Amino acid sequence: MSEPEILFTVERCAGVITLNRPQVLNALTFDMVKRMDRQLVEWAKDPKIKVVMITGAGDRAFCSGGDIKSVAEAVKQGGAARAEAGEFFRAEYTLNHRIFTYPKPYIALVDGIVMGGGKGVSAHGSHRVVTEHTVFAMPEATIGFFPDVGGGYFLPRCPGQTGLYLALTSRRTKTFDTLYIGFATHFVPRAKMQELREEIADAPENLEAILNRLAEEPEPVSDLVPVREKIDSCFAHDSIAEIFAALERDASPWALGTLQALEAVSPSSLKIALQQIRRGAGMDFAHVMAMEYRLSQACIDRPDFYEGVRAALIDKDRNPRWNPDTVAKVKDAEVEACFQSLGAQELVL
Repeated sequence: MSEPEILFTVERCAGVITLNRPQVLNALTFDMVKRMDRQLVEWAKDPKIKVVMITGAGDRAFCSGGDIKSVAEAVKQGGAARAEAGEFFRAEYTLNHRIFTYPKPYIALVDGIVMGGGKGVSAHGSHRVVTEHTVFAMPEATIGFFPDVGGGYFLPRCPGQTGLYLALTSRRTKTFDTLYIGFATHFVPRAKMQELREEIADAPENLEAILNRLAEEPEPVSDLVPVREKIDSCFAHDSIAEIFAALERDASPWALGTLQALEAVSPSSLKIALQQIRRGAGMDFAHVMAMEYRLSQACIDRPDFYEGVRAALIDKDRNPRWNPDTVAKVKDAEVEACFQSLGAQELVL
């Protein structure tokens, strides 16, 4: 008998969620999302549960994201399968909003890889604890999608233009930078994570004191801080063409490497993500999620989504053929259409 994909346990005063698919880096399935949302509703009403903690099984990943391969295959199949794939995002974004508004402390124990949908079930909680093994990224543009699960809220609130830079380049960041950009609230070495978990479960009323006592300062190794001025200068523009031009003028090794990263991702995703992040800067969380639901439904029907997933996760040739294949060919009207209301199908939170 196979193990459940997600586990819910009660440890003294804590409800504990364990994402339990270590063989696929704890990627989220539709069923996991629905079950987690239902359990959070129950724990919110249970006076015995004082805090919620979420962790990932194994030592490689907290959560690598949503099970996007299954979504892409369902979209390609069409019909009822396409409709269910669309509902995956409705359920996922509803869960993200529940975490953002949760009435009890919600503590993500983020040890290992956290990407995409993994950010959605961690970044919006009250506390995010990372270890020396944490690796954070929003790589959706590399598969013809956009940085969803609340990226439109979180990324424009990162320091300067670092959020936009990470979204467009899909760069990975490690422990120090997760604190710098505001994803993490505390650093606790992996060797102390079990102690942290047990102490919180025993005395949730002392949560802040426990975190402050066990938290440490990580080694200050950063990929962002040394180039922060360049990031803010080159990514301050409101068009992808201007960002490319700024990087070309800079012409430093960092700028040329950044150009190379941008040229590898979907041109459509670059333009959509830029608009998403700029608009999200002035929205509250619920309106960001409604915007992202519109984008999700538009993007999964665009050719770049299946092509990006095919190249990364199905055929794994790492050679996507984007359509359109340059930023200049992506029409502004096509981008704007992705943001239009879905009428009766809108996500209402």
